[in-house]
Amino acid sequence: MKKWLYSGLARLGLFPKLILVMLVSIVLVSVLILWTTIHMSTNLFTETFSITNSKVLSQIKTNFDAFNDSIAAVTNNVAQSGAIRGFLSEGDGDSVTLSKSYYNMRETMKRVQSIIDFYEVGITIAGVNGRSYSTNPSYIQKTAEELKQEQITKEAAQSPSRLIFDDYQSKTNEGELQMISATKALTDRTRSRMYGTVYITMREEAFRQFYANFTSRGNDVVIMNEKGEIVSSNREDWIGTNQPELLSYAETIKENAPKNITARVMGQESIIISEYLPFYRFYLVNIVDKESAMGQLIDMKTVALICAAIVVAALLLVFLITNQMTKSLRRLVKQMSNITKSDLDNYIPVSGSYESRQLGHAYNYMLDELHDYVDQLVQTQREQRNAELAALQSQINPHFLYNTLASIKVLVQQGNKDRAAETINALIGLLQNTISDVSETVTVEKEIENLKNYVFINHVRYGGRIKAAFYVAPDCTHYHVPKLVIQPFIENAFFHGFIKKEMGTIHVMVSRAGESLICEIMDNGDGIEGLNMEGALPNPQNNRQLFSGIGIRNVHDRIELLYGSPYGVTIMSTVGEGTRVTVTLPLITA
Repeated sequence: MKKWLYSGLARLGLFPKLILVMLVSIVLVSVLILWTTIHMSTNLFTETFSITNSKVLSQIKTNFDAFNDSIAAVTNNVAQSGAIRGFLSEGDGDSVTLSKSYYNMRETMKRVQSIIDFYEVGITIAGVNGRSYSTNPSYIQKTAEELKQEQITKEAAQSPSRLIFDDYQSKTNEGELQMISATKALTDRTRSRMYGTVYITMREEAFRQFYANFTSRGNDVVIMNEKGEIVSSNREDWIGTNQPELLSYAETIKENAPKNITARVMGQESIIISEYLPFYRFYLVNIVDKESAMGQLIDMKTVALICAAIVVAALLLVFLITNQMTKSLRRLVKQMSNITKSDLDNYIPVSGSYESRQLGHAYNYMLDELHDYVDQLVQTQREQRNAELAALQSQINPHFLYNTLASIKVLVQQGNKDRAAETINALIGLLQNTISDVSETVTVEKEIENLKNYVFINHVRYGGRIKAAFYVAPDCTHYHVPKLVIQPFIENAFFHGFIKKEMGTIHVMVSRAGESLICEIMDNGDGIEGLNMEGALPNPQNNRQLFSGIGIRNVHDRIELLYGSPYGVTIMSTVGEGTRVTVTLPLITA
């Protein structure tokens, strides 16, 4: 992966690299600034929130204390009322006495109820004599005997001086409701005898009035008992659930008194602040959803859009500046790249920044030096190639001359003077063409005539087992070709193409294709195994008689040097089927 990344970066130009570096730098700086801002804002928010919400919890606690005081006043009035005590402790009497007792008790309960009319509560009293009364029967729908068996009644009897708070589920006509109750045992002044119990009950939804004004989206309040059960909350879906983890956080705050705890609660990252309500034995817990609260503090969408706008504006500015700075350099590089197309006259205009101008001057100077060097090199190679060709021409194989002259002698001795004269004329023409100036070109017609002389001499020497056929397009006879371009391939075919096969034919065809002259030498001989450009070279050490050692590579290089890379020699061969050599030349008329 790293290697691929480095390779990809290495292929990029200067301008894309600068843009990429600037893009990464701007994005990193923007993200870093954004993260730092959010982090600092979060810390500031948490600190401020802790102070503010601690005061809010104190206010809520004050509301609960006020409610506790009101309930305490109610229980005291009930406990001090002789009418209520008589109603709950007297036995059955005549109906008049009973009616009078009931009336006095009810009037007293009305006065007591007025003390706490500000709150939506119901007051229920139950006596040891089995009598009970409720200011709102829908809150507690149980008889005195049933209430006597309740756990809360037993706890109140064990602690007659305490006001005990608890929660329970009440089945009413409206369904099952969550209720909050305060219970206190009623005893005589000596506290030696319990004559009844008072129950002050409130619906959970009314209980919320103490904190409802202090909640908002993402800022929730929970009232939790010492068992970890949520008694009341502005989040109704939390009511009645057991949250031992939240209880542990509340206990930690109670014992160690930290300002707040940050933890994951109810599936959300939250800030937790807690107060213990000793009269109620409840925990007052404030749970703030950090994500929601931070969303209200910081509009992430707006911040992201602003950052994106800044990044885009910065990149646009960087793009314009960088493009202007590198424009002249990129133009210089583009112009320099044309030198790969062999255009040594590709001088560039000097303009742009100081650095670009200096590079332009140096580049133009280099072209001047390179042009001179290439001219000298081409001239030297041309002279060297001509010298090599001249040297090869001067090294005519003496066996070829000896065998040719010996063949002529035999023809004379046999009295075949015409055949001997023909052979002598062919040898003279061949020698004249070979020994003359190597830089000359000859017409296709003349070259074919020399090739026929060469073939004729070989037929005289070795017989006619290898035939030769020449096909020249009429419109190609006047074109010129360099000397000794086709002859080496005829020679190769004669002495290397028919070693396994005893007989065969060599075809020489000259035609025109567009602006090129195509000379093809084809044989149906043995073919070449492991063909490459050197594969068809004649072996100078071979015992067979060769006319000259002019190699195929020499011919190809000579053509390419004279006329350029589009021209040269190509070879195709199939073992057992033959070889096809194609010589491509420009159309030369002089």
